[in-house]
Amino acid sequence: MTQADFFDSDYRELPYWWEAYEPIGAELTELPAEAPVAIIGAGYAGLATALELSRLNIKAVVIEAQDPGYGASTRSGGLVGGTASIKKNLISPQPGPDRAVRMMSDARDGLAMLEQLMEEEQITCGWHKSGRFTGAWSRRDYDRMSGDAEQLNRLCGANAHVVPRCRQREEIGSDFYHGGLVTGEAGHLHPALYFKGLLEACIRRGVTICARAAVTSLTTNGAGWLVKTVRGNLRARDVVVATNGYTGDVTPQFKRRVVPLRAYIIATQTLPEDLAHSLSPKNRSFADTKRVVTFFRMSSDKRRLIFGSRVKWRDITPTQMAPLLYRLMIERYPQLADTKITHAWTGNVALTLDEQPHIGKQDGLHYALGCNGSGVAMMTYLGTQLARKIAGSANYACAFDTGSFPAHPLYRGRTRWFLPVIGNYLRFRDWLDRVRA
Repeated sequence: MTQADFFDSDYRELPYWWEAYEPIGAELTELPAEAPVAIIGAGYAGLATALELSRLNIKAVVIEAQDPGYGASTRSGGLVGGTASIKKNLISPQPGPDRAVRMMSDARDGLAMLEQLMEEEQITCGWHKSGRFTGAWSRRDYDRMSGDAEQLNRLCGANAHVVPRCRQREEIGSDFYHGGLVTGEAGHLHPALYFKGLLEACIRRGVTICARAAVTSLTTNGAGWLVKTVRGNLRARDVVVATNGYTGDVTPQFKRRVVPLRAYIIATQTLPEDLAHSLSPKNRSFADTKRVVTFFRMSSDKRRLIFGSRVKWRDITPTQMAPLLYRLMIERYPQLADTKITHAWTGNVALTLDEQPHIGKQDGLHYALGCNGSGVAMMTYLGTQLARKIAGSANYACAFDTGSFPAHPLYRGRTRWFLPVIGNYLRFRDWLDRVRA
């Protein structure tokens, strides 16, 4: 197939979400000379931290290298998982059972917090709490799902149930999977409009947000920090690092603890209403049990399919990746074979070496890092919890505040030589599971 077979005549290498809100051209607010708290990174985590600090009467300044929201916060798939966002580790050791329960409980609370924030701040962002269908890649995966559903319901009230293959069409217009697991406490939203609402909430509460002010150095005298940027300097008592998949050389202690990985996403052209409805009869979000996970959902207006994964393990352009994602999409939905792609894009997620998110304090710096691909509710939750910790108002130490943020002596944050090795191993394991099914 030629490129013309995949791409619509109006194809753009930009996030589909930017049709509604494009995070470009922010006002260049002057950097103040000092503030109680400086937050580096104006994504979900950074803004949520600033918003909660403002509610606790603590002034924060948010410093962003690009325009606010230019990174992953307006580029994600917009899937919101609740307990479904806590996945079993693929490479690193599994957390102990007590911590696993606490993580699922916190993820459930994160979803509730997200809903409360959207209601309080009147954020309109296409929120659909319509549940998630996780497709079983193999029969073995399906056989494990009954136990997963029972545990999720018993521990977290996840409203989960198993769907056998003979009833799969009630959930998804596809015969690709061996049945699946529905988690009711999940949904999807328009990530750029959610970000816009979060940004506007911060501005209403007087949070100073400085765009295009890349930090060049951080120094401390023990009593506070001097934050040097390309647009001036700021002194702060506390500094929060909320750079996630865009963590750089200014904070090498965190750069060597997070692994940036590009996620790639495509959007289809507008689909006929009956076809669009048949793809997702209950407007679920979708994922699967593959180790190299695939995720997809309908757009907020229910007329386009948004489809994401990663096929190649070297970084390529979204336009180069789009035909590969298209083939994965057609495997699941052969009825889309004549459908064109209108948008393709990418953005960095942040993987951690223990495959779990983290908040805490290291070398005098606060941090909220490592969404591991599930950032909408999780980074909002972690930013809020971190703000409460800074303010001394937290009455609960969340499961992601462990006092430990693993590193590895062979990874310094510069080269990701191990990603193709791990990626190909996971892909081989996925293939093996499928052929055994």
